[in-house]
Amino acid sequence: MLYAELLKLWDESVQAMDSRDWQGALEKLQQIQEPTSRILFNAATAHLALGHLDMALKCLDLTISKDEHLAVGFFQRAAVNMQLERLEDALSDCIWAQKHMRKNTVIDYKQLGLRFKLYSWQVLHNAAAAYCRMGQWEQATEVLLQGGGAGHPEAALDSIEVSRREPPPPLTVPESLVFRPRKQEVEQLQKKDFLGKAKVKSLLLSLYSSFACQSLFFHESVNRRTNRMIPTNLVVIPTVYYYYYGTHVRKQVMDLNITVSVL
Repeated sequence: MLYAELLKLWDESVQAMDSRDWQGALEKLQQIQEPTSRILFNAATAHLALGHLDMALKCLDLTISKDEHLAVGFFQRAAVNMQLERLEDALSDCIWAQKHMRKNTVIDYKQLGLRFKLYSWQVLHNAAAAYCRMGQWEQATEVLLQGGGAGHPEAALDSIEVSRREPPPPLTVPESLVFRPRKQEVEQLQKKDFLGKAKVKSLLLSLYSSFACQSLFFHESVNRRTNRMIPTNLVVIPTVYYYYYGTHVRKQVMDLNITVSVL
C-alpha cells in the first residue's frame, strides 16, 4: 500500500473518532494493509470505546510487537488486562512501562501525534491498582509511597485509598486522544488530490477539443466532395479513422480509469 493511501485512511479514521463513530473508524483502519504501531493503538482505542476488551487487547499486543519501546502501549495494555482480570499480566505491563520511561518522570507523545503526557506516577498508580486486586495491599501502599517520595503527590493521595482497602480504578489514555497524522502531510495530500483532479479535467478538455477539430475537418471535406449539406450539430467521424484514433485515445483514458463518450 502506498503511503498516500495509508495516510488518507488514517486521517479519515481519526475524523470518524472525533465524531465518536468508532465503528466507522475501525472500518477505515481495517483497510490499511500494513498498520503501524500508532494505527494499531488507535484501533485498540476504538475497540475500548465499543467495549470490545478482547479485541482491544489483541490490537495492543500488535502495537507492542511493532514498537517494543512504546511505554504508553504497555500502560494502556496494563489497564485492559486489569479489566479482564489478568492481574499478573497487568502488573508485568506496568513494570515494562516504567522501564521504557527510562527514569523520566514524564513522556510527551505530542511529537508522535498523540496529545498525551504519560507520567511515571500514572504507571505506579496502575501497578498499585493491580496489587490491590491481587490482595497485596501492603505492596500497593509501598509502591505508592515510593512514588510520593519521588515527588509525585498524586501517588501519595492514592495511598490513602489503598489504606482504606479501596482499590483505585485503573488509569487509561482518554478515548478522545489518538495518534494523528502530521497536519502538514495531510494538507500536502489534499493539495495533490486537487492538482490531480485538475490534470484529469485538463486531459478531458484536450481530448474533447481534439475530437471536435477532427470532426470539423471531416465535415468540411465531405461538403466539398458531395455538395451536400450536413447538419451542423452532427459529428461525423470516418469508421476507419475512428478505430485508429479512438483506440489510441481510449487507451490513454483507461489508464486514468475515466470513461469518455464519443458522439
